[in-house]
Amino acid sequence: MERLSARLLSWASLIDEKTLDQAHTTARMPFIHPHLALMPDAHLGKGATVGSVIPTLGAIIPAAVGVDIGCGMIAVRTQFTRSDLAGRDLAPLREQIERAIPLSAGRYNNKVVATAQPRIDELEALAEKNGFDPETYAKNWRLQLGTLGSGNHFIEVSADELDRVWLFLHSGSRGVGNKIATHHIAVAQRLARQWWIDLPDPDLAYLVEGAPEFTRYIRELRWAQHFALLNREEMMDRVVRQVSEFLGTPVDEQERINCHHNFTESEKHFGKQVWVSRKGAIQADAGRPGLIPGSMGTASYVVEGLGNPLSLNSSPHGAGREHSRSAARRTFTHDQLREAMTGIEFRDTDAFIDEIPQAYKPIDTVMADAADLVTIRHTLRQLVNVKGD
Repeated sequence: MERLSARLLSWASLIDEKTLDQAHTTARMPFIHPHLALMPDAHLGKGATVGSVIPTLGAIIPAAVGVDIGCGMIAVRTQFTRSDLAGRDLAPLREQIERAIPLSAGRYNNKVVATAQPRIDELEALAEKNGFDPETYAKNWRLQLGTLGSGNHFIEVSADELDRVWLFLHSGSRGVGNKIATHHIAVAQRLARQWWIDLPDPDLAYLVEGAPEFTRYIRELRWAQHFALLNREEMMDRVVRQVSEFLGTPVDEQERINCHHNFTESEKHFGKQVWVSRKGAIQADAGRPGLIPGSMGTASYVVEGLGNPLSLNSSPHGAGREHSRSAARRTFTHDQLREAMTGIEFRDTDAFIDEIPQAYKPIDTVMADAADLVTIRHTLRQLVNVKGD
């Protein structure tokens, strides 16, 4: 860990100047308490740095939570081992998963299926309790539950260091969460203009605790966070069914872990009750299980938090980009992607060049930087990879 200023601490050994400048700018906001913590995977983001933990007194910066509210990971350890998949053509399993779960931006379910209905009922009750109608943001939000999206979202079948098979996926609150976030970012910016608040970046516009706009944001944010969690649960249930059908044996879940990495919670740190916005970071209280994925084709990790107080009990959420998507497409080739995915069943298309492992920080470096934040319980290696274009 390196103390970059009185209000900025960094665990990132690999970081560029633009990202550092952005983090310093956010750390100078007057309500940061006690300091901003940069995770090992930190990289440039919208307003605030991705891979940062931002504790605030009496205010929240909506863009510091991010537009994919509640984005995170879920993993299930099964009773199967690598030997149960050995010698099998895994392409049919990948294709079964791709048929069961809508992939890519703007792709949703055709109808609400039986497993999703109780989760929809739960979300409808929560929305009513929180006093808003999600249809004002997305009329088809019910059909979005159980869908993956695109970008760095994925579904994987992996094996750990003991050859035990894990099911692993990454997704968030989809279009409805994006629209909720975008709305409240715009509200914060409008209020900043209205009150002549001079901001170093418009995306650092904030909402003040006690104001009606703040209260509405928190209520809708919590709904979107719960949507994201249930979205992952619904998709994981579908993956479990496909694996069961493929192997002809019901999956016996040995363990299930579900965690956010784009969210806000009220927590007590350094003697103050603060709002902790983790934008690309997971909660890592002592003993708390967590998930840190690598990039496409590399290792992922099941971890346990160490409760490091200087990090606000947080850890990285993944590898962190080194190349933008456009830069990755200019730099790398389809053949390089194929080479990186050797031995992994995946949909072989140049649509995923911008997700090539070389576009990200080396996950081994990120995990070494995080040694005082988490301990590694399991290292997962991909066998099957599913992504949306």
